[in-house]
Amino acid sequence: MRTEPDSYTARASPQPIALPEEAPVPDSFPSLPARLYLLAWDTTGRSPGCDTRLDHLVRAGALAELAGRGLLVDVAGTATPRDLDAHSGDPVLDGLLELVAESWPRAWESWVTRYAGVTLDAVRAQLAAAGVLRAGSRRVFGLFRSAQYELERAQTVETLQRQAHRTLTGPVPVAEVSEQDAALAALTAAAGLRTVVSPADGDRHRERIEALTERGSGAVPALERVLHGLRTTASGPGAAATPTRVRG
Repeated sequence: MRTEPDSYTARASPQPIALPEEAPVPDSFPSLPARLYLLAWDTTGRSPGCDTRLDHLVRAGALAELAGRGLLVDVAGTATPRDLDAHSGDPVLDGLLELVAESWPRAWESWVTRYAGVTLDAVRAQLAAAGVLRAGSRRVFGLFRSAQYELERAQTVETLQRQAHRTLTGPVPVAEVSEQDAALAALTAAAGLRTVVSPADGDRHRERIEALTERGSGAVPALERVLHGLRTTASGPGAAATPTRVRG
């Protein structure tokens, strides 16, 4: 079993992303935020996985998923529920949808960071319930208990990472990449996920990443706004901010 690192320098559709048969992904977590969480995991335990806070990455994925499903729409730059009675059927997404509905109108970029830890905790609980993570606890400063998670399905995570790397670097033409996979790739690149793509790869394939972002916007109308919010917390390809860290 792999233990989640202490820190990280880290679909838009109801359709799950297809994976090779060698490591199938359970149907219990087909959502974009869950996949981004797993993509950020360093299965070797030797180095940080990404250049953005993990909670911000997961929140960006949830926003993109809700936008792709048409449950959040853009109204003058703000993320707005299309229907206050609508639900996705995914507790992670529905929790965020409820939070947005009960809050003052805010820009997409603001929602990438606002109360993002709530979404991260929900994703971890979801993956633990699915048997992908094993939940435990540890003492901080010998006094307080803090949640700790161990990875139970490293092969599944590594398969996800290989697939995402192929999407970002080729050789499949961008026109043949599904819009859902393109949106996932764009978020991965914006977060600077070094478990998937190195800084050198990001620079080398910058034009492809831009093309994938454009294609992904077909499935996620607000993708550019979500990416902008994510880049302000990252230092990956195309980003401009200083890396930040979050406890595991």
